[in-house]
Amino acid sequence: MSVASPSSGLSSHSQRLLSRLKLRHLTLLTRLGRLRSLTRAADAMGISQPAATKSLAEIEDIFEGPLFVRSRQGLLPTPLGQLALARAERMMLDLDHWGQEMETVRSGRAAQLRVGVIPFVSGRILTPVLERLCAEGIDVVLHRATTDRLLQEMRGHEIDCVIGRAAAAVGLDNMWHQVLYAQRPALVAHPALARRIARTRPDWRMLAQVDWILPSSATPIGNMVTELFTRQQVRPPVARVQTYSVDVIAGMLRNNQNLLSIVPEDIAHDMEQAGGVARVAWEWNWDLPPISLIRQVRDVPLEAEERFSCIVREVCASSAIVAQA
Repeated sequence: MSVASPSSGLSSHSQRLLSRLKLRHLTLLTRLGRLRSLTRAADAMGISQPAATKSLAEIEDIFEGPLFVRSRQGLLPTPLGQLALARAERMMLDLDHWGQEMETVRSGRAAQLRVGVIPFVSGRILTPVLERLCAEGIDVVLHRATTDRLLQEMRGHEIDCVIGRAAAAVGLDNMWHQVLYAQRPALVAHPALARRIARTRPDWRMLAQVDWILPSSATPIGNMVTELFTRQQVRPPVARVQTYSVDVIAGMLRNNQNLLSIVPEDIAHDMEQAGGVARVAWEWNWDLPPISLIRQVRDVPLEAEERFSCIVREVCASSAIVAQA
């Protein structure tokens, strides 16, 4: 077996991949991963089955082991095959994004950036950030999901960076974060219910009997609600609806005078401004995990991501949301 020279810095396995692995191999791997059939993969690529069989044999020779086993369900990946499929998907995604970025630059715009943002980040932060990026010629693809889901997408090279709660990134390799601003929780309801509750002292047993719409208990706010009631030795309420959608929460609160929710204060402010939702005038001594910018450690930083980082920090530093937190 050959050994990499000290000057190359590459192992013999890396050299084998660089010298022998072709784009058609990656394309075949991604087709096999999705279709689980050599015949269907060959049809999708517009090649003959013998040509696909030959390519697969070449790939398995490069990886020095079988990548698939035959079963009644079709071709099933071996552990080595699972690794090859995951890497091939990421490489093909990178090539696709590379192509999109090239088209962006050719059309006269600066770059394209794919950003993941949790739903509980206010438009009062996002709108000026996006406006400034567009003014600088940077196109933005915005993804909305929970932090854990967005981190999965970032690790899979589907997005470039995330605005979310950094607690979900603890223990993940090759990621770092910077705190943008703090958030405190607010109890929100239909204005009639909010006034009725505000006239009483905090009564957790009474609140447990009210219908709730909440994020999943696996999210910071859902977990916080469970802990709030548990500390008061009251069984936590079971949410009638579990959702992270700000629009759905606000819409259901407007239409139901017996429904409660807890959201960050800045999101509660946005709901109040839109009308039909009010905050309950109770003081909370609780803080949510802060909103952070989460990025991958890169050998060469993306210029568009650097500009995004600078702009989002400037907007947060000057925003009334941060001053109120």
